[in-house]
Amino acid sequence: MKVQICAVGRLRTGPEKDLLDDYLTRFERSGRALSLGPCQMLEVEDKKGGGMSAEAELLGSIIPDGAHICALDERGKLMSSPDFAQFISTLRDDGCRDLAFVIGGADGLTPNLRNRANSRLSFGKMVWPHMLARVMLSEQLYRAASILAGSPYHRV
Repeated sequence: MKVQICAVGRLRTGPEKDLLDDYLTRFERSGRALSLGPCQMLEVEDKKGGGMSAEAELLGSIIPDGAHICALDERGKLMSSPDFAQFISTLRDDGCRDLAFVIGGADGLTPNLRNRANSRLSFGKMVWPHMLARVMLSEQLYRAASILAGSPYHRV
């Protein structure tokens, strides 16, 4: 199952990009034997200043056809790491070919894009910077693959 992280804004060189690249590389190595990955980072920029609706349109254009869309949203479902691993495993086992995680810009996602999502995921009641949310998601993808592989990375 291919994974896409569809996000607003460009992640520039720096510690967040280094962490993102590291966790995505780890995910691809761990996930390969589990039929998970590769994971592709897809970024869009609203250069014309059209706001959330323009961002939603740009995001919609990069989501693969037929993908299971999981919106990262503060109103989404809270999951433990093992629950997240099970969520990914179930999608894969049910024949999902593409899983697209959608991360909005500073103002979040439009209601239309949130409603289009098949599922919603929250990293808690706190609001996180959207650039940091990418890193957190990539780490959880790696952790999920590690859990599914029976690796000791995730300790309970």
